[in-house]
Amino acid sequence: MKIIFATANEHKLDEVKSICGNCGIEFALPEGDFNPVENGSSFEENSVIKAKEAYRLSKTYCLADDSGLCVNALNGAPGLYSARYAGTQDAKIEKLLHELSDKNDRSAKFVCCMTLLNDCGDVIFQTIGECFGSIVEERKGLNGFGYDPIFLVEGYSKTMAELSPDEKNKVSHRAVALKNVLKFLQSMP
Repeated sequence: MKIIFATANEHKLDEVKSICGNCGIEFALPEGDFNPVENGSSFEENSVIKAKEAYRLSKTYCLADDSGLCVNALNGAPGLYSARYAGTQDAKIEKLLHELSDKNDRSAKFVCCMTLLNDCGDVIFQTIGECFGSIVEERKGLNGFGYDPIFLVEGYSKTMAELSPDEKNKVSHRAVALKNVLKFLQSMP
């Protein structure tokens, strides 16, 4: 089975392929000008927007995720705006660390909503995966991407960026959501 993974982020596609291993699904990026307007008011809405845009370009099964980092002391920010929180990834991290500099509560979670469309463009499954932890005061680790170097994973003494790819793919928000999608696909007739 081939599924278009609705992203322009090759890191996400690589992560999805790694999590799935030899599950029998071929994931590919959308062809053409994939540039959805993420104007939803939730991870769920943005996930549907991305999936529908990928379907418009491909007319086949599409899987989309919308994900972000939600920090409790910042009322869930950066949340939906995680990718647009500042101009560069370094600037995003610096802005977040600055905003937390006087906060005692550094608890946070990564959230990932995945939406699966069938080959008719209908939503057939949606799920949310979460990974809990806290924000450290300085970057640690070289693996992963995004906010991984400042996210201390609950139950580990490592940031997400210090985990090996195999470790990350067992506990990440994207892994939790994708495992739910795979279970759903395996249950289909």
